[in-house]
Amino acid sequence: MKFTLSWLKDYLKTDAGLPEILDAMMRAGLEVEHVEDPAEKLKDFTIAKVIEAKPHPDADKLRVCTVETKDGTKQIVCGAPNARTGMTAVYAPLGTFIPGLDFALDKKPRKIRGVESHGMMCSVKELEIGDDHDGIIDLEGDFKVGQPAAEALGLTDKIIDFEVTPNRPDWLGVVGVARDIAATGPGKFKPPEMKETKGGFPCPVSIKLEAPDACPIFAGRLIRGVKNGPSPKWLQDRLKAIGINPKNLLVDVTNYISFDRCRPLHVYDAAKLKGGIVARMGTGADRFVALDGETYDKLEGKCVIADESGAIGLGGVMGGASTGCSAETTDVFIEAAWFDPDLTARTGRDTGILSDARFRFERGVDPRSCEDGIEAATAIILEHGGGEASEILVAGKPPKRRDEVVFHVRDMERLTGVDMKPKRMKAILEDLGFEIEKEGKHDWTLKVPSWRPDIEGSADIVEELIRIEGYDALPDAPLPSLETMGVVVTPLQNRVRVARRVMAARGFLETVTWSFMSKDKAALSLDGANALSDALTIDNPIASDLDYMRPTMMANLAEAAQRNMDHGAEDVRLFEAGPIYASDAPDGQRTLVAGLVQAGRLRHWAGNPQAYDAMAAKADAFAVLEALGQPTDKLMVMEPVGPHWHPGRAATLRLGPKNVLATFGELHPGFLKALDVKGRVAGFEVDLGAIPEARAKGGKTKPVLDKADQTPVRRDFAFVVDEQVAAGDILKAARKAEQKLIANIIVFDIYRGTGLDDGKKSVAIEVTLQPRGEALKDEDIDRIAKAIVAGVEKATGGALRG
Repeated sequence: MKFTLSWLKDYLKTDAGLPEILDAMMRAGLEVEHVEDPAEKLKDFTIAKVIEAKPHPDADKLRVCTVETKDGTKQIVCGAPNARTGMTAVYAPLGTFIPGLDFALDKKPRKIRGVESHGMMCSVKELEIGDDHDGIIDLEGDFKVGQPAAEALGLTDKIIDFEVTPNRPDWLGVVGVARDIAATGPGKFKPPEMKETKGGFPCPVSIKLEAPDACPIFAGRLIRGVKNGPSPKWLQDRLKAIGINPKNLLVDVTNYISFDRCRPLHVYDAAKLKGGIVARMGTGADRFVALDGETYDKLEGKCVIADESGAIGLGGVMGGASTGCSAETTDVFIEAAWFDPDLTARTGRDTGILSDARFRFERGVDPRSCEDGIEAATAIILEHGGGEASEILVAGKPPKRRDEVVFHVRDMERLTGVDMKPKRMKAILEDLGFEIEKEGKHDWTLKVPSWRPDIEGSADIVEELIRIEGYDALPDAPLPSLETMGVVVTPLQNRVRVARRVMAARGFLETVTWSFMSKDKAALSLDGANALSDALTIDNPIASDLDYMRPTMMANLAEAAQRNMDHGAEDVRLFEAGPIYASDAPDGQRTLVAGLVQAGRLRHWAGNPQAYDAMAAKADAFAVLEALGQPTDKLMVMEPVGPHWHPGRAATLRLGPKNVLATFGELHPGFLKALDVKGRVAGFEVDLGAIPEARAKGGKTKPVLDKADQTPVRRDFAFVVDEQVAAGDILKAARKAEQKLIANIIVFDIYRGTGLDDGKKSVAIEVTLQPRGEALKDEDIDRIAKAIVAGVEKATGGALRG
């Protein structure tokens, strides 16, 4: 929001300078972003007189001008068609930076077609004060040579730009800004003069409200016999200062009132209206061309302004070109309505229209300002464009708002610690526009101004009081000392921390992806679209392809890996720790750590390394589980859950048949194809919440056995088993034979071929025995070996290979 200092002083009687006003704005909560001084920007430009302008001897379109400047008489070569003898121009000496051209003149004279030029005479576009560049500035009036150009051009008014918070729509008008600044003390608020124009005839344009929830009040007035020429210079200057190009009187007046009073208006060429005006909800058949030149249709659910021809505008957002005003307009209908903020915001988002009207209506315009806005516009139009005004026609009534709040006086000290006197509180509230209807000892009943939709209760009044009084009035008291406490984390939070460290140590890069995905992609990891849950569907997604809570991390990680590959990465190793969502999970979600590798074609002089596969993913999952204290030798390896895993190259790790701790392996090719992910991708997911918590150990201290004193014993066994027997089943049966002394078992060979029957395979394992205390004797080792063989043969139906 921008305004000029002189504009502010229309409503703020003050002798304070700019620094004091800026300080008052900051204290009142108006965060100043920038102050622009046009005079400073144009300080190097001065007024000059053209003594003589004659044709260039070697160029038809150039003129050689003798110019009287502050630096003396100078010869300047000029290409402007309006350069003439006797004109008053704006002079830029050598070395001056020209803002509109974004370069500086040479510090030495330069020759233009053989004639030296000692400076430049500028156009309004070159000074960035307008768009006209057909000729140089030609000032009319008595100006002295050397006079600052900013002063001659009337550009000495400083421009203040500040940030408007969403809860204060009244700050989108200079009047509202002046009111709050005055309340802080640097001046007195001057309410705008309300010039009521008595209508000379009834308004001939009818108004009908068919959607009172979207548009509860609509006021209008016809002015006939208007001359729609340029607006007055003071109005044009103010619009230019805040970045709005003047167009004509009628349009400029609506823009001015919008920024002056935060009261958006719209003007219709009455001759172009077909019958009366109707505010209604749009239909699929509605279609219109807006003032921005774009065509908008499919207007269901949007408030439209229509006449007998159909839609002619979007309520609170933008009007239509078919009824727009032009230089030929003589009869104008002025609209001042109130549109629902939420509906206006949705309409703006759906259409992509960004307008000053939308910006104000979606924040909440004063619903009682319709008639005042029309009166303010009428006064300017009649003064500068003539004509005769009708009576104001009002349809509907302002929407109901909370117009009273009870202020608990004790809340001021209770919430802020500031003991403010009732007299001071009363003065602040009255300066802000509140009326004290009932003043009790403990409670006050306040009438809330219609322009303050943000006031809902006593705490809001406290905020207003301390805001104006100044936050530096808050007492400075130290916080009470507390006993030092260690950081308390839950077991699950600690598991996340440990898992992240393990993954980082194993060469994975952490990423954070959306907790959402599209329904189509979610169905790929479930049993089709029928498995989707309404409970996990997002009603108001931030994007159309993020409308479902993710049931797996694999899809988002795979897409992230592919994006990295598309940008030239050769070996992508990503992991994420976070939630996935399922309707049957506790609280609807589970916390997982997931890793994924999309390996490119790696080359090395010693031979190509083995690509990341299901077994590598299993090793990473094991590393996480072991770091979290979960023994992996007790886990069951079973089939994967979910169609996104490759059925022959993936599996689950379970603690019992139902408790799934992890899933690892390759992703299904069809799943990757649907995600547009190329190549083979492997990964894993570990459910951190499914891991059982470690049991508390007994209180007695046990002696530490020094394992280094005893040498471990290793024995190899090879078993012939059926092809369908899993190697994990062999390991589990062997470990049960002697759980205390067996420290580790690994599979080191699998053989199929000569010497074995069809459907058979040989699985070779290495068993490591770690003696406890005393060394193992041969008979002990033989006993354990026999127990291992017997256990495996019984569990698998196999036999020791001879």
